[in-house]
Amino acid sequence: MQRTLLTLLAAGLCLGASAAHAQGKIGVVQIERIMRDSAPAIRAQKKLEAEFSRREAELAKMSDQLKRTQDELEKEGVTMSEAQRRNKERDFNDLNREFQRKQREYREDVNQRRNEELSQVIDQANRVIRQIAETEKYDIIFQEAAYANPRIDITDKVIKALENTKPATK
Repeated sequence: MQRTLLTLLAAGLCLGASAAHAQGKIGVVQIERIMRDSAPAIRAQKKLEAEFSRREAELAKMSDQLKRTQDELEKEGVTMSEAQRRNKERDFNDLNREFQRKQREYREDVNQRRNEELSQVIDQANRVIRQIAETEKYDIIFQEAAYANPRIDITDKVIKALENTKPATK
C-alpha cells in the first residue's frame, strides 16, 4: 500500500514538473564562464595585475636576494670566520622573515582586492541576467547546473550583453 502511494506521489510530481516545464521558460547560466570570459571580468583581472605588479616585482627581487644570500652562505660559509658566518645567517634570517611577512601581506591584499573586483562583476552579471529574464520572459534562470541542455544555456547571451556594459566606477 505504501509503495503504491509513493509511486503515485512520484508520478504526480513528475507530471507536475513536466507540466511546469511545458508552461515556463527556463534558462541556465554558467557563472564560472562569465567570471573567466566576460569583458568586465577580463578588465578586473588586468586592473588587479596592474595594481599589484610593482609589489610582485619587489617580492621577486627579495626572493632572488634570499637565494643569492643562501648560496653565498653555502659556498663561503666554511671559509668565513665564525662572527662573519653568524652575521650572514642573521641577515639571511631577517631577510627571510621580512620576505615571508611581505609575501603574506601581498597574498591577503590580492585576495581582498580580487574579491572586491569579482563581486562587482557578479553584481553586473546578475543585473544583466535579470534584464534578460524580464525582457525575454524567463520564469527561472539557474546559475550552475550539473547538466543543462545547450538550448537553455544563455551564458553566451549574458557575456555578449556584458561586453556592452560600461566599467563599474567607484
